[in-house]
Amino acid sequence: MRIISGLFKGKKIIEPKDNKTRPLKDLTKESIFNIINNSNKFKINLIKSNILDLFSGVGSFGIECLSRGAKNVIFVENYFAVLPILKKNLLNLKSLKNYKLIEKDIYDKNLFSKINIKFNIIFLDPPFRDKNFDKILISIRELDLLDKNGIIILHRHKKEEDKFPDEFKII
Repeated sequence: MRIISGLFKGKKIIEPKDNKTRPLKDLTKESIFNIINNSNKFKINLIKSNILDLFSGVGSFGIECLSRGAKNVIFVENYFAVLPILKKNLLNLKSLKNYKLIEKDIYDKNLFSKINIKFNIIFLDPPFRDKNFDKILISIRELDLLDKNGIIILHRHKKEEDKFPDEFKII
């Protein structure tokens, strides 16, 4: 696994040794960024964007955003087996300081109330078996965390049939 583009292009991202963490594949990541950069359904300028990377894992998505010049990235992860790897991947970015790591359970009710930033991109990569992520979407809406032109990217298994709150439009 590597950084695809930007300042750290080609740099390797350390992967977990356990099978409970499912790192974002390079091909999937590349597809996501192609959509972000070329979609006519929304306009996102990554360089001016605040990014919220939920269920960060090893940080693949958020680190790619940093490499491509994102304004700010907040990583949220609490899985003890992957946190040291995420921290090492972030330290490998050397001079970059425009990120923050929050080591909390994403379902902690107080997590989002302490964040006072509007995000242009919120990336959700919950475990495929997690069926509670709609609670996170409701929190995002209630706390008005998403910029009016912002997007939420949800990485799910292609056969998954999830339900979303009515206020969200699937693109």
